[in-house]
Amino acid sequence: METALSTPNNIQICEVTCDSFRIAWDMTPEDTARATHFFIDLSRKEGRDPNRFKHRDVPTKLVAKAVPLPMAVRGHWFLSPRTEYCVAVQTAVRQADGEYLVSDWSQVVEFCTGDYAMDHLKQLLGKAQGSAGRLLRFSVFYRNQHPDYFHYVRTECGGLMRPALKDNSGSHGSPINSKLQGVFLSCNTEFDTGLPPNDSPYGPLRFQIPAGNLLNPNTNLYFADFYCMYTAYHYVVLVLAPSGSEGDNFCRSSLPLLDLTANPFLTYIPPQRQGEDPLFCHASDVILEVLYTEPLYLEQGSVLEISGHHQMSQTTANAKKDPSCKYLLVLRGFQDVLYLKTHCQFENFQT
Repeated sequence: METALSTPNNIQICEVTCDSFRIAWDMTPEDTARATHFFIDLSRKEGRDPNRFKHRDVPTKLVAKAVPLPMAVRGHWFLSPRTEYCVAVQTAVRQADGEYLVSDWSQVVEFCTGDYAMDHLKQLLGKAQGSAGRLLRFSVFYRNQHPDYFHYVRTECGGLMRPALKDNSGSHGSPINSKLQGVFLSCNTEFDTGLPPNDSPYGPLRFQIPAGNLLNPNTNLYFADFYCMYTAYHYVVLVLAPSGSEGDNFCRSSLPLLDLTANPFLTYIPPQRQGEDPLFCHASDVILEVLYTEPLYLEQGSVLEISGHHQMSQTTANAKKDPSCKYLLVLRGFQDVLYLKTHCQFENFQT
C-alpha cells in the first residue's frame, strides 16, 4: 500500500494576463517523483458580485497530467479579465486499478486577472475595422445632457466640463475602464442631413464644439473598445488625447495608436490647398464614443436645445455586451466576449 501524499504548499501564481496564469507549488522530492496527475480547483472569489460576463456555470475542477512546474493555465477555462479568483491544488498518483491516491487540498490562493494586453486589443481592433462602414463627413463633436447637468457645470464648475472616470461599460477588460478620465463626446451624423441626430437618450440639451478644436495634428487617437448591446448597432470607443498630456501618456502604453489621417473610424484630412479647411470624417456603420481626456469649457462651443425624443433607447452606462454577436464570437482569448465552451488548455500536458 502506497504512503500518503503530502499536502502541496507555498502556492505561487505568476505571469497573470487577462485569460491565463502560471502556477507552481512545493512538493517533497518523493512526491514529485510519484505524482502522475494534478487536480486544480478554480473559482471566482466569494463575496464579490457575480461575473455578469460569464455565460453559464461550467466545471472548474480539472485533472491534468503531472508536468514540471510552473505550469501555464491558458485562456479557455472561462477566465474573465479583471476578475478575482481563488485556486487550490491536489497532487495525485493514479493506481493500477484506475483509482487515485490524492493529497489533501492545498491552501487557497487568491489572484486577479489583468486587462486586455495590446495583442488582445489589436485582435479586437481588427474586428471593429470590418464593421466600420464607409466614412461620412462631420463638423462638430457634441455631448447631450439634461438641463441639470449644464446648470451644475455653469454654477459649480465655472463653465468647465471636467473629465470623469470611465465606467465599466463595454468590454470588461478594456484598459481604460475605471482608470482613464475624460469627457465623452459623440460625432455620428444622420445619413440624410449630415447633422447630429435630434433624438438622444441622454437629454434635450446639446453642447457642440467645432471638430477641429479637438481633432487636429496636436492630438493622438487611440482605439479602446468594440462591443454591442443586443441591438443592431456596434459601439467603438476611441480616445482623443492632446499629445504629451497625462491621458496621452497613459494611452501610449495601453492602447493601439491610430493614424489620424488614415483609419476607418475617425479621420482628420489636412487642407489640400492654401485657404481650404481640413475635412473630418466618421465611420457610418458603428456608433462612435469618443473620450476626450482634457477638460472642456462651455465657451469653447455652444449649448442648444434639440427637438427629438429623449428616451428612445438605453444608454451604455455599465451595459452588458451581447455574447452572441457574430463579429465578436470569432475572437479567441476574450472570455467575457466568447462564451464558447472550449477545452481547457495547459502547457505541456493533456487534460
